[in-house]
Amino acid sequence: MIALASDHGGYDLKRQIIAWLEEKGIGYQDFGCYQKESCDYPDFGRAAAEAVAKGECEKGVVICTTGIGISIVANKVKGIRCALCADTVSARLTREHNDANMLAMGAGIVGSNLALGILETFLNTPFSGEEKHVRRVGKIEQQ
Repeated sequence: MIALASDHGGYDLKRQIIAWLEEKGIGYQDFGCYQKESCDYPDFGRAAAEAVAKGECEKGVVICTTGIGISIVANKVKGIRCALCADTVSARLTREHNDANMLAMGAGIVGSNLALGILETFLNTPFSGEEKHVRRVGKIEQQ
């Protein structure tokens, strides 16, 4: 199950991601927003991050115009490692090296085709499990 959240700036991209997830048969829970009216990304980004942190959802995807604000919100939740990605290499490496459990994207930065490629890479890349990465993630979790 994938936790999803966006503000008004990420709403359209979130709708495209939902269509992609449904096409692939991947379950999701949408924590809002549910319309394009101006809203506050912390309300929705925190809800998605808390669902991932509690284990209710395996991973999460959060979207605002730049991805910056909503990634900051997600990372305030203990146990979340949210990576802001604008390319597939970063998406792959954050899974392999950081065991990131949430992906943030900026709808005003990446187009829908790139965003779907980033998402697919993020969801399909496992954590490497290499000792140095396990050690580093452990240190992140202690803070």
